Amino acid sequence: MFASLGKSRPFKIRSLHPNTKYGVAARDLKELLKKGCTLFELPLSGAHVCLYADGTKVTKEFFATLSDNTELVLLTKDQSWGGAVCDISQLLSSDRHTAGLVRAAKGLLSDEKSPKRQKILSDLLRNLEDRSELESRDEDEDWFKGVESRFKTKSAYMKYNCENRIRSYMKELDEATKSVTKAKVRVECAQASESISEMLKSDKFNGCYFDRTQKETRRLCTREGWFTCQGSFDQTKCAWLHSINPYGNRESRIIFSTWNLDHRIEKKRTVIPALLEALQNHKSEDINLTYFYRLLFTRDNLKLVHIVCHKKGAHNLRCDPDKIFKRDNRKRRGKKIRLK
Repeated sequence: MFASLGKSRPFKIRSLHPNTKYGVAARDLKELLKKGCTLFELPLSGAHVCLYADGTKVTKEFFATLSDNTELVLLTKDQSWGGAVCDISQLLSSDRHTAGLVRAAKGLLSDEKSPKRQKILSDLLRNLEDRSELESRDEDEDWFKGVESRFKTKSAYMKYNCENRIRSYMKELDEATKSVTKAKVRVECAQASESISEMLKSDKFNGCYFDRTQKETRRLCTREGWFTCQGSFDQTKCAWLHSINPYGNRESRIIFSTWNLDHRIEKKRTVIPALLEALQNHKSEDINLTYFYRLLFTRDNLKLVHIVCHKKGAHNLRCDPDKIFKRDNRKRRGKKIRLK
């Protein structure tokens, strides 16, 4: 309810530093400023008050319209307040409040009935209870629950996790080449597959992509282990700004398994069929196998995407016809075409 003339009303007031909050009763703005400056030991000269919510400056006229228990911020002459977002900014810029936030969030979550607020609080807790600075099994046993005992560090397991994904692409290529019916073509396909497999082994199955101990140019995450969604195949960046740190806790590690290494030029629909088609009438030595290797197994054609950004429909992107065959072979093919 709005004020009655001359009647004291309750307000919640805090200063910029520290952000301790007090309840203050005042009849007008002048009295509020005087009491507030006394409480926080601030100079009265130049002091002013803003709404905590959005930083609106409270004038004498505006004060009369305020509801009881409105939350206010008391500022000195040179201070400003941009609203509640300032508190968020301060929290993000420092880890000193983390322990208190965890305790507060757990307390709220234990009594919360709203599914929406439960989700917000649980997500907050998952990110606050970050143990990404820990690396070994001995340091963070909970993270390794369900992980084979042979893995002693988080980075070693994450490297293996990436290698497994990449190996599955090689398996698909092998199966496709074995399905070729013509014997001579099948031989060429097998040779091509073997050559590509050797390239992959040489690059250690590109497990470096998920390994935070690798050089920055080789990994897809920060040194701390944060991964950022690169957006769907037809976007330059993620519109939702998805991010995750699977090194932080066990839940994040498990959730990360739903993220995809997505082929921009599709593996099953386009890349593998284009390779098999090229081998129908050409020897494997004439094919630019390095080009196909890079399309299938490297960041040239792979994007790390959150499951929401993984578009499963046809991408309608094609292999570059000028890169399918080796340069010398393209010249020979060009000459043959001109002779006809």
